[in-house]
Amino acid sequence: MDDRDLGFLASRLSLAYYPAQSLILAPSQGVARQFFIIKQGAVVGAADFDASAGNPRWRLGAGECFPLGALIGERSVTSHYRAGEDTFCYQLPAEDFHRLLKSSAVFHEFCTRRLAALLVISRENTQCDYSLAARQPLDLSLATLIRQPPVACSGAISAQEAVRKMREARVGSILILSPAGELDGIFTLRDLRDRVAEDFDARQPVASYMSPQPVCLPSSAAAFEAALAMARHGFHHVVIRDGDAIRGVVSESDLFALQKVGVTRIHAGIRAAETVSRLQELASDIRFLTHSLLAQGVGAEHMTHLISALNDQLTARVVDLECAAADLSPGGFAWLAFGSQGRHEQMLATDQDNGILFAGESGEATRDREKLRRLAASINERLSECGFPLCKGEIMARNPRWCLSLSDWQNAFSAWIDRGDPQSLLNSAIFFDFRAIGGDVNAVQRLRDWLTAAARGNPRFLKQMAMNALANAPPLAMLRDFDVALHGSVADSIDLKLNGAMLFVEAARILSLAAGIPRTGTVDRLRGISEVLGIAGAETEAWIEAFLFIQTLRLRRHQTQIERNLAPDNFLVPATLNDLDRRILKEALRQARKLQNRLKLDYQL
Repeated sequence: MDDRDLGFLASRLSLAYYPAQSLILAPSQGVARQFFIIKQGAVVGAADFDASAGNPRWRLGAGECFPLGALIGERSVTSHYRAGEDTFCYQLPAEDFHRLLKSSAVFHEFCTRRLAALLVISRENTQCDYSLAARQPLDLSLATLIRQPPVACSGAISAQEAVRKMREARVGSILILSPAGELDGIFTLRDLRDRVAEDFDARQPVASYMSPQPVCLPSSAAAFEAALAMARHGFHHVVIRDGDAIRGVVSESDLFALQKVGVTRIHAGIRAAETVSRLQELASDIRFLTHSLLAQGVGAEHMTHLISALNDQLTARVVDLECAAADLSPGGFAWLAFGSQGRHEQMLATDQDNGILFAGESGEATRDREKLRRLAASINERLSECGFPLCKGEIMARNPRWCLSLSDWQNAFSAWIDRGDPQSLLNSAIFFDFRAIGGDVNAVQRLRDWLTAAARGNPRFLKQMAMNALANAPPLAMLRDFDVALHGSVADSIDLKLNGAMLFVEAARILSLAAGIPRTGTVDRLRGISEVLGIAGAETEAWIEAFLFIQTLRLRRHQTQIERNLAPDNFLVPATLNDLDRRILKEALRQARKLQNRLKLDYQL
């Protein structure tokens, strides 16, 4: 802030003292009339803090300010603010606060876009971290290039049998093992081509034609090292090995593919793919593309949309290929995506959540439904081969419960809305975010229009959804920044999905259903409720920015784990973040709390 605006602020501030446990602000006091800056002490609060006592849910320290959202929106606060200890606060009257907003662009930016400003810096730092690898793909670790586990055989089997195994696995090389299980050599399609031109007997042991003692590199080695080894020795494959564990094989074509991965090439490749093995390669390319996008500074909203769009195309291509194999028309039904794919919010670690909506009524389509179920089982298996694990909860089209006609889907949704029991609420969290990947899109739109009206017309069910969502509170601690726990094998961590992103997803779903907004994406829903419910744009944008930052952290964690050949998860140790990202994460979770407070107000919870 410039000197003139600072002088104005200083001349209007007054200093107030609040003894420990004294009430500073409460919803019952009406429209907020003061802007507070904590000089010394601490302020604690919670939306359910009553006049006598309670369990505070958050804490503000010296240098922090409140209540920005209430002042900008000219409304009452949604929480009770109390002095956590003897506290001194600078106070600025609301009229002067609004004058300062108009006169100082810097102060206005801080109050309305403070989270966005921090996010810009964080995004630039992320871009810097990833940019070198994007400019030089051969700097990536070999672990990122492993497409599937290695195929191996005994050196005693015939060359013909070895080639058959390679064909079945759709690979260009096979590792040759000794009777003791040691790596003796490698046999490749190039070896086969060269031997056929000479004196080749396919009945001879494959060990007779293998390349002995293949070069091995650790999974942590850079792709450049593999390219250098190939250039020096004239071979075309490198075995990736960590100690005694063989991780896979990287070929020369894998290295060259690094230079060519791009959205257009992947899109064209998916459209032209005629085999599942080709789609497997392209699915791997989609995951690699994320690294490049992070390096280019692409935000989480656009990145998850792009990942979801490419995954949509890949899914649709799998559906087309399997329909052709089963001699069925893909236009006779719609393939539905639920969950994160339905919201256009897919990460690098995502399982399958899908179903089928078919034409006709269930009573007259029993035989056709059985054909579709068998088709769906095949599609689910092919998608699994492409890196989308089968859903452990069987929320997949191969499950007869989720291969339904339009009227059957309406009956299922009606039952969940009417009952409102825990299982129905769980189903609503998964299935309400559906959309069509392909096929009969018009039927899916009719289902969406019907559901939007049905949910909006049942406020009791929406209140039950709100109560269920509020049971999951942001992991903010009183005496330290975060309420960490043991997740899986990761100590002192928070679950970025369950206790981060889902806080925004669930609240946005409820508010959008209440407003009659037929959208599925969390960001689209939040922007929609801003228009329909009259929520200040600055408030909803802060929620959106907070949600997208958590999504960015998830993407970064998934990418790092994939590069280290680990299974991606959502468990982040906040202590591993830099100071800026840790600060933004804390603010993002506060925004989640504010969004939940909106639910509490709307449903009087």
